Amino acid sequence: MSSVLIYTVLAFAIIVIGLVIGLVAFINGRRQPPRRDLPRSAPTGTLTEERPETAPPEAQPPVITLERPEGTAGRLVRLRQRLSRSQGGLGRGLLLLLSRDRLDEDTWEEIEDTLITADVGVAPTQELVERLRTRMRIEGVSPADARLVLREELLALVDPAMNRTLGTTASDGKPAVVLVVGVNGSGKTTSVGKLARVLVAEEKTVLLGAADTFRAAATEQLSTWGERVGVGVVTGPEGSDPASVAFESVRTGVETGVDVVVIDTAGRLQNKAGLMDELGKVKRVVEKQAAVSEVLLVLDATTGQNGLVQARVFRDVVDVTGIVLTKLDGSAKGGIVVAVQRELGVPVKLVGVGEGADDLAPFDPESFVDALLGD
Repeated sequence: MSSVLIYTVLAFAIIVIGLVIGLVAFINGRRQPPRRDLPRSAPTGTLTEERPETAPPEAQPPVITLERPEGTAGRLVRLRQRLSRSQGGLGRGLLLLLSRDRLDEDTWEEIEDTLITADVGVAPTQELVERLRTRMRIEGVSPADARLVLREELLALVDPAMNRTLGTTASDGKPAVVLVVGVNGSGKTTSVGKLARVLVAEEKTVLLGAADTFRAAATEQLSTWGERVGVGVVTGPEGSDPASVAFESVRTGVETGVDVVVIDTAGRLQNKAGLMDELGKVKRVVEKQAAVSEVLLVLDATTGQNGLVQARVFRDVVDVTGIVLTKLDGSAKGGIVVAVQRELGVPVKLVGVGEGADDLAPFDPESFVDALLGD
């Protein structure tokens, strides 16, 4: 083989080897990830990829646990217990007097004084004393039987025949409408909230109307009462027309089909004719939507005979159909029950016997008289 041929073969081999090496390098280069050029100002060291900030979780509304109001039976038990503690002195004082061996004129005068001091009123007191004197003398009642006679006569004085049923039954496809009236400080708004609990315990659907728009705290207070038992509350701006809020409350009640609409009216000063006229306007406006089935007057039992002045004015303006006596468990005299019923000719339907949420109870004449006697 000539030297020329040898050189030719070597050159060809070198070219082939170079091509193979170049091809391998090209293939390896394509498999590597592309180089990420850092900006000149980037610091040296480990590169950390930033992640976008995540939005904070939305705050969940608090879970409201609805309260279950106490039924009528439990309320009546507590009514008797509370009244016996606060009012039992009247009955016990009368029994001590009637149990004397000799009932002379001085004794009967003491009995009269005891009844009048208890806010029974002059006319009812004279009636009761006359009946007691007749029975004790004619029937020859012994001191041992004095309790039975006194119980019967006190019960007759309280008048168990009066209809104390609340007008809260819907009719003609429209809800029953209850107006609650009374002066500021009598416990009116609180009584509305407690009444809602009484109705919920009776399995009725209820809507509250916050028409006491002149007292800022009244709307907030009523809304709190409603939230606790799942009852809706219709409100209006502070200082707005109470009649418009009352009208809207009944309209909403008709549309939603609730059983009862209870309206908390503004606290009235009984000596201001303009405010009393406005209360009459509320009643007239409401009746354009549905008939008013109940007008409850809230009276503070501790005001005694002074509360009768308020009662007379309210009766003349809105035809009161029932009385709610609050604070009867404190220093109030139990005789106010008799006095206010005689004055208005309408029954006491509910009594407040404490500060608890379920301390508003239907008035039961027999339980009341037994409590007066300390039984």
